[in-house]
Amino acid sequence: MDVLIAGGGISGLSLAYLLLRSRPELDVVVYESETKTGGKIWTEKQDGYTLEGGVNGFLNNREKTLELADMLNLQPLISSDKARKRYIYKDGKLRQVMESPIGFMASDLLSLSGKLRLLYEAVAPRNCQDDETLRDFAVRRLGREAFETLIEPMASGIYAGDASKLSLKSCFPKINNLEQTYGGLIRGMIRMKWDARKSKHEVSAGPGGKLTSFEGGMGSLIAALKENLGQRVKTSTKVISIDKAESGYVVTLDNGETVTAGRVVLSTPAYASAEILRDFDASMTRELAQIPYPSVAVVCMGFKVGSFTQVFDGFGFLVPSVANKRILGTLCDSCIFPGRAPEGFILLRTMIGGARASEAANKSDAELTTLVMEEISSVMGIQGEPELVRIYRHQRAIPQYNVGHATILERLQQLQRKHLGLYLHGNSYKGIGVNDCIESSFKLSGEILNSM
Repeated sequence: MDVLIAGGGISGLSLAYLLLRSRPELDVVVYESETKTGGKIWTEKQDGYTLEGGVNGFLNNREKTLELADMLNLQPLISSDKARKRYIYKDGKLRQVMESPIGFMASDLLSLSGKLRLLYEAVAPRNCQDDETLRDFAVRRLGREAFETLIEPMASGIYAGDASKLSLKSCFPKINNLEQTYGGLIRGMIRMKWDARKSKHEVSAGPGGKLTSFEGGMGSLIAALKENLGQRVKTSTKVISIDKAESGYVVTLDNGETVTAGRVVLSTPAYASAEILRDFDASMTRELAQIPYPSVAVVCMGFKVGSFTQVFDGFGFLVPSVANKRILGTLCDSCIFPGRAPEGFILLRTMIGGARASEAANKSDAELTTLVMEEISSVMGIQGEPELVRIYRHQRAIPQYNVGHATILERLQQLQRKHLGLYLHGNSYKGIGVNDCIESSFKLSGEILNSM
């Protein structure tokens, strides 16, 4: 075959689709070890609920995902305005994170001393280290209170990660560039807004954009890709090793079959790619094995509206580790995308585990249900039992871009040069989100096609 792709997540499927869209005559096959495709994109329908077991959307500020959706005749669904309201749990109550600087400074999210400490950011010295943890950066520029209240829970919400280990430049390159280019966040934002005064582009230190999905959930994207690829997708078939051939590579599958391909793309998680390459290139395996993956459990619960003693009308809330709660945060999926729960019901989705407490994700269904009910009941004022409970476990959930990640990528790039036609692809490297994966697929498909 021309191209063999190991891994049927969004990265592998979108790459195969883009290759065939440009060159329909190519022989492209995707091998997925699981019975289902989609990886961490996992949508199910149950009792009138639309349940997301993993990714629940993408930001619409990057064009390639929208371009792919248009190719597949999928209509994007933008989240409700309620999704703009986000909360942090602090000192026993939910506190809204205000978007405007004036609103934020007037809010009760930080103490007066914490707010005054933020002002020091404008004159804080620039970092001279090549790689810095998110914690060190935030404490140095924004203060300990801002780190514990805002930055640390953000790291847990996005990466399920440990901010004392995550690399600023690998996880949040835009923020790192603001400091390196302009000397600081406030100075950088002022300069960027000044430069963008006459343009219509949104200027933000954050990711920007609006959370977007599809009417049937994120699984609609996977279903459309799989339908287009048809028999080229082979599920329940695992790639276990590769070796050099006269022209390309010989790939061994777990059923004992061997296939030859001119080009091989490992669109599997770093730990799986490390295992595939173990006998092929031990140096690449060592580098890939250094990327850690904590476990995460997602607990979906449906409640009658009358179960809440207080109205909740926002995106959801994150929980700082200093709050001594066991959950990372909870999203109100039926607030974000109306119609995700039956009329008169609310759908909540709670995350547990991550680098903060990876072992917690492996508790039994009964233990997780009890744990989540205890914690969200105290936070949101819930009375009564949930009408629906569905638990999704990800034993190795999200790759952690810890300090040194950029160096790992540099070494992998050097090692990969020895193996023409072998590619590493997916969210283990330069971005964990759906947008990152799809943009990478557009780039890699062009690279592969040009090499032909």
